[in-house]
Amino acid sequence: MSNTLNVTSADGTTIAYTTIGQGPSLIVVPGALEVAQEFNELAAKLSDSYTVYVIERRGRGQSGPQGDNYNIEKECEDLLALQAKTNATFAVGHSYGGLIVLETARKTNVFSKLALYEPGVSINNGIPADWMPLYRKQLAQGRNLDAFTDFSLAIGPESAKKLPRWMMKLILRTMLGSKHLKQILHLLPESLHEHEEVARLNNSYQNYHQVTAAVLLMYGGKSVKQGNGLHWVNTTMTKLAEALPRSSTIAFPQLDHFGLMHKGSKEVSEAIKSFLG
Repeated sequence: MSNTLNVTSADGTTIAYTTIGQGPSLIVVPGALEVAQEFNELAAKLSDSYTVYVIERRGRGQSGPQGDNYNIEKECEDLLALQAKTNATFAVGHSYGGLIVLETARKTNVFSKLALYEPGVSINNGIPADWMPLYRKQLAQGRNLDAFTDFSLAIGPESAKKLPRWMMKLILRTMLGSKHLKQILHLLPESLHEHEEVARLNNSYQNYHQVTAAVLLMYGGKSVKQGNGLHWVNTTMTKLAEALPRSSTIAFPQLDHFGLMHKGSKEVSEAIKSFLG
């Protein structure tokens, strides 16, 4: 059973986190449109070997808002505040959370090992940004489901981009479930700000030659499947492996972008344990 606590970030924002387990300290950083609770399964499977801290990123749950003039540096400060409190030397990041971990690690050497699952690093605009103007307009009009639909068509798997808009909207309503969909729709403004940071950092991946930590790069086989994957993942994995001074890469053939959070949590946790030692 996990406990929820909090820490204060550099700008005074309260950052909540959950903790479970015993052993060396490890921080898990969720991605965009995600909350800490979605990593309960992964945290539980890591908790027999590590004290796991899952950060509730700003703008979510019991944490404070993103605040004015949001940028990824504030997320790095949040992560460093939790690291200072826990003395964690290991970090796990998913998607945008992986980008936060990389940005933190290139500026500091507080982490000795990083495990990153499909970190949201855009190369040659591989993670598109052209959906943002319409998305922003739809949010201003209160049309959150329409905004999420167009976001999903723009940034989702290649096969999804071929679907009629009405069909994608129907799929989102039926496949996600009302509770999960409500959570996602609530986080759409935060996701916009986060993806603006992804776009701003496009092609800055070479900066990660500054990372001194050992890095495990992980990705799902379904994410790179031709015709049905996320076309940016393969390029990002390849270029990061070239840029990072100390990295290794592992693929999980049966998993997709969200695999580590649910059905793949056992497989991914075992790989993380093996890497961290």
